[in-house]
Amino acid sequence: MTEHSSSGYMAYADRVWSGEETLLAHFTGEFAGGGLVPVGERTGFFPAFANVAVFDTGDGLVLVDSGDFRTASQLHTSVRGHSKAPVSAVVYTHGHVDHVFGVGPFDQEAADAGTGRPEVFAHEAVAARFDRYRETAGYNTWINRRQFGVPSLQWPTEYRYPDTTYRDRLTVRRGELTFELVHARGETDDHTYVWIPELRTLCTGDLFIWNSPNAGNPQKVQRYPVEWAQALRDMQELDAEMLLPGHGVPILGADRIRQALGDTAELLESLCDQTRDLMNAGARLDEVLHGVKVPPGLLEKPYLHPAYDEPEFVVRNLWRLWGGWYDQNPANLKPAPEAALAAELADAAGGARALADRAERLLGRGQLRLAAHLAETAALAAPADRAVARVRAEVFARRAERETSTMARGVFDWAAAESAAVAEGTDVATELTRSDAGRRRASGAISVGVVDDDSCGCGTPVDDSAPQGV
Repeated sequence: MTEHSSSGYMAYADRVWSGEETLLAHFTGEFAGGGLVPVGERTGFFPAFANVAVFDTGDGLVLVDSGDFRTASQLHTSVRGHSKAPVSAVVYTHGHVDHVFGVGPFDQEAADAGTGRPEVFAHEAVAARFDRYRETAGYNTWINRRQFGVPSLQWPTEYRYPDTTYRDRLTVRRGELTFELVHARGETDDHTYVWIPELRTLCTGDLFIWNSPNAGNPQKVQRYPVEWAQALRDMQELDAEMLLPGHGVPILGADRIRQALGDTAELLESLCDQTRDLMNAGARLDEVLHGVKVPPGLLEKPYLHPAYDEPEFVVRNLWRLWGGWYDQNPANLKPAPEAALAAELADAAGGARALADRAERLLGRGQLRLAAHLAETAALAAPADRAVARVRAEVFARRAERETSTMARGVFDWAAAESAAVAEGTDVATELTRSDAGRRRASGAISVGVVDDDSCGCGTPVDDSAPQGV
């Protein structure tokens, strides 16, 4: 593998660790244009929104993950700029689409040369994930449009399935290197972390992503915080000297790696313990959501900012995992249609505009959560009322501005655009792309929440449900 200077990128990674710089440059692909970054012996790194690790085994290359469809060609060019050795194997750390769409150019290269294509390894549940993705492509199209603000997004229906799968552990030997594949449920049920003992290198996939763990995504399937925390503790025991994450920058040094994995495990363990205790005490979901608190200082760590997911959503996911969908509010067990309830509440309040007016006053006081409830109720009661729509758009635009996570921002931005479209007689796509930031998102420039703004308030959430003024 040809050696090129990696000092610039690794110096940047060190500044990210110390909090001197954010992840913005990494996530926007600023360092991906210079080819693979050599980060250690036999090890290259493709730094992009979704990273790829490339290992020169002495008898072909092994890739851990392969990135998404937007970077597939660039990845192939970068790999071939460093080595002409065949890619003998690719490991999927999990089946999310930003990790599995870079194999195609290497398959085509093998077909053109008349040689065997790379052998793709993955956990046995990855194939079932791909099957589900094909069956729910429409749903996944809509939720990902909303999550990332990309109204033209289309969910893929064709996947490169793995050739070899495993259940618990699998050892893959290639050339002079050993790849220990270990299954761990966490962000997904099909997750793999990879340990290369000869290099003291750990590839975590999305079990570590330089963000508060993506363990509560409100629009996606079940996550597994308990097993995730245990996997982090198990990875700590490996005493790795290099950590290559699924997203974000590498971490060098055993002490830093132990700290990063341990802090992430502590966050998940605390959320699990508190949620379980409140559930065991008979609390409703509402009490649990507002009763669980993050241990002081954790969210201020540069690798635990809630810029993608956030702890409140993890608590909801734990409730779903342990308690099902019933929130212990009997009115919600078999509820009336939302619009019918909204009409009754609006009638009791003196009309939908009265509710909207009240939402505006609450918004002015900084009581954003209450304002959102009233604005949504007013809009459900009077969906074509432009004055009501303008209030709803204002409320959810303000909510989006105050959020740090991609999950919350995406939902609130979409809601604001829906109502702005009603008020202005346009459509959601038009409203989503009025700003420069909206146009960047709509073009597919997916990022993760607030990574370039020191005013995000990470670790110091605003109590926007408390009264503030009259």
